[in-house]
Amino acid sequence: MNPPDARDEQFAHGHLTEISASSNTLATEVRELWAYRDLLVLLIQRDVSIRYKQSAVGIGWAILQPLLTTLIFTVVFGSFAKLPSDGYPYALYVMCAMVPWTFFSRALSGASGSIVGASGMVTKVYFPRLVLPISKTVSGLVDFAVAFVLLIVLLVVYRVMPTIGVLMLPLFILLALATALGIGLWLTALNVKYRDIGLLVPFLTQIWMYVSPIAYSSQIVPQKYLWLYSLNPIYGVVEGFRWALLGKAAPATGPLAISCGVVVLMLASGIWYFRRTEREFADNI
Repeated sequence: MNPPDARDEQFAHGHLTEISASSNTLATEVRELWAYRDLLVLLIQRDVSIRYKQSAVGIGWAILQPLLTTLIFTVVFGSFAKLPSDGYPYALYVMCAMVPWTFFSRALSGASGSIVGASGMVTKVYFPRLVLPISKTVSGLVDFAVAFVLLIVLLVVYRVMPTIGVLMLPLFILLALATALGIGLWLTALNVKYRDIGLLVPFLTQIWMYVSPIAYSSQIVPQKYLWLYSLNPIYGVVEGFRWALLGKAAPATGPLAISCGVVVLMLASGIWYFRRTEREFADNI
């Protein structure tokens, strides 16, 4: 009987990863993601650490960005333009939307550049490529948690007590994460081949903010066009946050279902397109 070779020893100890066209299924990739969970955690920790390295304010930027934007919106749109805020203090109304929006925009920006930004790893080391956009998206939850503390302070200052709907808040956080990841998968895959995508993302998010119900109430949208407006996946996130935290009327079921459906579609199609193109990443980078 021949002695076992190195390949047999690797297989026996569970260290062998064999890649074949037939094994490239979604279930296989999910198992691989779980196998590489330590790498995922490491990348998340690295992203958070690098983001504020040698920064005087540090993690405080997670509060400053939504706070300053809210102050500007309050002066321009609340005081000057007199945009409606459904009877709530305008600053609080905007902050309830700005916190999830800031998380979404940062997660989208990070995910869209994740493959190109890690070109050295992609070209030299094998690992599930999905780890990169997922780590960039999930790492934004740290900033979200910090900014959420400020939001709680504002709720206390304005003496607004959340209702039982606050129990649904984790679902809307997951909805924001799924939106950022789904669109980010499309953009990061396209960015590998077309570097203009990376330059387009900041402009895209800036325009997107103004066409979303951040600085204004969705009530100003004519009812006959609300179904079209709800195709914006951020609609469901923002309306859900305001309902959960402010106790305003629950979002209309139809538009909310449309918005959530778009999120599911974007996530599913993003995973499909990413998996379809990932074998070409190393060549195109």
